[in-house]
Amino acid sequence: MHKPLSAIALAAGLAASGLAVVSSAHAQALDAAGLQAIDTAVNKVAPKMVNWRRDIHAHPELSGQEVRTAKLVAEHLKKLGMEVQTNVGGTGVVGTLRGGLPGKVVALRADMDALPVPENTGLPFASKVKANYLGKEVPVMHACGHDAHVAMLMGAAEALAGMKAQLPGTIKFIFQPAEEGAPVEADASGKVPSFGAKAMVEEGAMKDVQAIYGLHITANLPSGVVGYRSGPLMAGSDNISIQVEGRGGHGSSPWNAVDPVVAASQVVLGLQTVVSRQLNISQEPAVVTIGSIHGGTRYNIIPDNVELLGTLRTFDEGMRQEALKRITTTAEQIAASSGAKAKVRFGPVAYPVTSNPAELTAASLPALKLASGGKAMIIPKVSGSEDFSEFQKVAPGFFYFLGAPPKGADFNKAPSNHSPLFDIDEDQLPVGARTLAALAVDFLQRK
Repeated sequence: MHKPLSAIALAAGLAASGLAVVSSAHAQALDAAGLQAIDTAVNKVAPKMVNWRRDIHAHPELSGQEVRTAKLVAEHLKKLGMEVQTNVGGTGVVGTLRGGLPGKVVALRADMDALPVPENTGLPFASKVKANYLGKEVPVMHACGHDAHVAMLMGAAEALAGMKAQLPGTIKFIFQPAEEGAPVEADASGKVPSFGAKAMVEEGAMKDVQAIYGLHITANLPSGVVGYRSGPLMAGSDNISIQVEGRGGHGSSPWNAVDPVVAASQVVLGLQTVVSRQLNISQEPAVVTIGSIHGGTRYNIIPDNVELLGTLRTFDEGMRQEALKRITTTAEQIAASSGAKAKVRFGPVAYPVTSNPAELTAASLPALKLASGGKAMIIPKVSGSEDFSEFQKVAPGFFYFLGAPPKGADFNKAPSNHSPLFDIDEDQLPVGARTLAALAVDFLQRK
């Protein structure tokens, strides 16, 4: 998950005393009796969810390497009597639960990958795992809560499997690899291999699916609170790579060289005007960040080239295309002004905007409110990104957040996702499983 969550914390702080829920004119298919049946089934599996989460947390796997986690998931789904597909889009797993009655097809999704982050939580089940990432051995941690996502969906799967005879339709359980972005590069023809949600879609994971639901856990909402919004929720994301090529020389005589360090510095500053002066941000917000600069080997040697790496975040496809064009033009022309050249490339990570359709959002809110005990609130747009958006290209999808700061922690100050100190309140795992199960049942029952 590529997402800073300070905006969510701000919204939670403003609304903590009064949770807002959008009203809906849609008929609510899931009633209190139906929720009670789901709740009873989820509560039975709650201890298992804690055990699964801790086991997965202690054995994290990087994007595209989720072999152990996928095996754990597949074996669980098979024991529940589901049709199970493995190695979907890499290490992805899809379990299909066919209800006892005919009906629609709905999907629930969880992501499985961890991050190259050293864990500093001090938990008794903290990760000690190391793995290869971009040619280097790195520490690995579930610093984004995907261990909880897997555990919650496994719990929802078990709860719903026990209600199979009463289900009017089919539920697909999609366990996805590489949400954080697999370390892939373009081939000789310029094609970037698909990974994550996109790869699963291409291999048929969404076949016949009419709607899909997913959630993300966060320590920066009050415990048990569900955060959502209609329309753009999370930004689209594009990786930026800029190679600034100059001509090397001696640091004592820069007039005999073309200094790519100075040109690259000017490019970094110039790119700040893309958002502040070149895009119409009264339409939607946008972010351009350069997070990495590499160039040179010695204090008195002007290098031949400098590499800049960054990210673009947008909430509108038209603005995204405009930003891509302006980033390219700005970098190329600034570099050219000093005699250097800039080669701009985008990708391999390029996630569309995660946007909740108004119709599906309104139709889903009654069940979401019921399953969360009314603890649902509208949150601001999140400038982080999610490839759940790839599933939303195929069928309407609804994505939301679940607050779970560690017990005793202030959600405004709790370490956020991707922090080496990130942790959650495991008592909220049943809330996640219950809301996912409730949304699926509600969709199947709704006319």
